[in-house]
Amino acid sequence: MKKYKKILLAKMGLDCHDTGIVTMAQLLRDAGFEVIYLGLHNTPEKVLRIAQDEDVSVIGISFLSGQHLVQMKKLMDLINQSQDKFIVLAGGVIPKEDIPKLLNLGVARVFGPGTMSSEIAGFIQGTL
Repeated sequence: MKKYKKILLAKMGLDCHDTGIVTMAQLLRDAGFEVIYLGLHNTPEKVLRIAQDEDVSVIGISFLSGQHLVQMKKLMDLINQSQDKFIVLAGGVIPKEDIPKLLNLGVARVFGPGTMSSEIAGFIQGTL
């Protein structure tokens, strides 16, 4: 099985629900990706630092608590200031009206509840 580049997955802010992202981490590993899962309560600064230290290609952030716009703006601002190049994905419970706002921040794609893991893996494979 071909090994793809590294993916960093994390939850930011006060969100405490990680069932979906933990499941996604395993499904992406099963698809051949190397996945680093940071767990809960991360800051944008920590996510960027670990992404840089681990030389990842993809950063995936999952949300349930409604902090997606504030947290992703902070993360994308930090990434832009650093001039590092990452494919940034967002997922979880995100209102449809907020998806264009996230895309305008530079998020490559937003995946909502019910998205098949094969769709996410296919998007990542096609983007790398």
